[in-house]
Amino acid sequence: MCGLLGLLTPDGSARGLEPRILSAMGCQRHRGPDEVGTWVDDDVAFGFNRLSIIDIAHSHQPLHWGPPEHPDRYVMTFNGEIYNYLELREELQREFGARFTTEGDGEPILVGFHHWGAGVARRLRGMFAFAIWDTVERTLFVARDPFGIKPLYMASGPGGTAVASEKKSLLELVDVLAVDTSIDTRALQHYVTLQYVPEDETLTRGVRRLESGCHATLSPGAAPVVERYFEPTFPVVPVADGEAEKRYDQIAAALEDSVAKHMRADVTVGSFLSGGIDSTAIAALARRHNENLLTFTTGFEREGYSEIDVAAESAAAIGVEHIVKVVSPEEFAAAIPEIIWYLDEPVADPALVPLYFVAAEARKHVKVVLSGEGADELFGGYTIYKEPLSLAAFERVPGALRRALGRASTRLPEGMRGKSLLHRGSLTLEDRYYGNARSFSEEQVRSVLRDYRPEWGHQDVTGPIYERSRGWDPVARMQHLDLFTWLRGDILVKADKITMANSLELRVPFLDREVFEVARRLPHSEKIAHGTTKYALRQAMERIVPAHVLHRRKLGFPVPTRHWLAGPELHDWAREHVAASGTDEFVDKAAVLRMLDEHRRGDSDHSRRIWTMLCFMIWHGIFVEGRITPRIEQREYPVRL
Repeated sequence: MCGLLGLLTPDGSARGLEPRILSAMGCQRHRGPDEVGTWVDDDVAFGFNRLSIIDIAHSHQPLHWGPPEHPDRYVMTFNGEIYNYLELREELQREFGARFTTEGDGEPILVGFHHWGAGVARRLRGMFAFAIWDTVERTLFVARDPFGIKPLYMASGPGGTAVASEKKSLLELVDVLAVDTSIDTRALQHYVTLQYVPEDETLTRGVRRLESGCHATLSPGAAPVVERYFEPTFPVVPVADGEAEKRYDQIAAALEDSVAKHMRADVTVGSFLSGGIDSTAIAALARRHNENLLTFTTGFEREGYSEIDVAAESAAAIGVEHIVKVVSPEEFAAAIPEIIWYLDEPVADPALVPLYFVAAEARKHVKVVLSGEGADELFGGYTIYKEPLSLAAFERVPGALRRALGRASTRLPEGMRGKSLLHRGSLTLEDRYYGNARSFSEEQVRSVLRDYRPEWGHQDVTGPIYERSRGWDPVARMQHLDLFTWLRGDILVKADKITMANSLELRVPFLDREVFEVARRLPHSEKIAHGTTKYALRQAMERIVPAHVLHRRKLGFPVPTRHWLAGPELHDWAREHVAASGTDEFVDKAAVLRMLDEHRRGDSDHSRRIWTMLCFMIWHGIFVEGRITPRIEQREYPVRL
């Protein structure tokens, strides 16, 4: 787990830019405090921060490899972990007689690239973003893992193309690249609508992201050529009579194998543990490979906003030592500017704050943690996935009548029972579902943004994704949409950025190639059934997960922002940030303050909407105005074997 930076120049000027690369790496030192390295030739300059996990004494980067006739042909910077690296080494040795000079998981990527070309990305089982320079062909190849676990930012201009694990490092090179750093107002409207900036956008016009499941080839002076190598599909295979148990066994076996491979490390591995089935299943399986496993959770003192007691009960049931971090409102508010600096882009998910504190606590004890992200998207875990069942009757109503019902719903009083059902039933799936974060109505987005454009609504993001799933069952379409929006835009951004802020590697065994192969074939009756979600996963985990967790409703890391923004904990703090913000060009601050007043009076719950605007304003204060200077600690950690 590391941080990479690569710069491809159009005019052979890269050698003179090594000091700039080294300086820009300082913005992502938290991603790899163990060592820093650079490498340059005429066309390319590489920088690398290493967090050493596998083959600690070797596998230094940038990593070199080549065939006997050209032993230094390829140079690579690599961020991530390849969990099937041992199997890949054996395959490459068996089929090609390949030689290896390290015991690390990065070298099989280089050897595989030599023999398989771009096809190597499809063979990797893990999380990754890497850049390979071919000194013979003079091409740069970059790739990102299928689900988008690891980030990769790109910026292209007259001065070249740069790629990095952190957007901050690219912003250090904008004068070299000559890229536009103004705010992308289309991306800003998408952020307000979705509460995250969707890929491939960022809030900076001249910086994009290589999308999940894509690779790109770059040549000096030419635009990147991007291709998608992974397209998740859900070819549902009905479960025949008597076959259900076999399917549950397949799920259990795939997950157990994934956890086993995710435990591969030369340092201590722990696990996050909440009160739900996902993290408990991961921790219980990890315990089989490390009887001294440490687990970590966080919560708040306010009743109803903590899973500490359930997590402790789960830890006792599976026989692991458990460590808890309780977060106070004062700690919460003080950490937000620092967290947003680490994020690079605003993500309006309050759960990332307790995640930051539990990651900091975990890093005192371990260097790697496992976590349960991805289970909901793969196995059908979100309650909203039940909606197609409740709206099934509307699908049989002619379109004209459905639209009439929708118009009728607008005339019903707010809060009247059935109003929302009529409205949502009148809409197609494409119109009504755009992910889990849906706090702003279209009219509310219009009220807070000065440059509102109706053509930049959620369909602007979701339309092309829905087009690829036409004809699938509605639950599978929702899962597919979430893989390309909510998962990679919110869940995985906070998982990567917030743990790496603490120089902690987070691994997600559910988001594994083989686990996905089993999960994607489940019919919706094995996802939403018997009044519960993730039905097949729960059945598969019966012999692994303690009974008190198996059918418990998911909480995750709930945050009491609704109460705090209305009370003394955060209300004045929020008002001060809005008043001081220099975002008047983009935001109607008076509208935000009205929301804050209405929220305090209890007229309406605006907490998620207020939080969304606050995160943007603090981001703007840090990266645009320079008014807010986060307190960034350069922590030192011992290497624990």
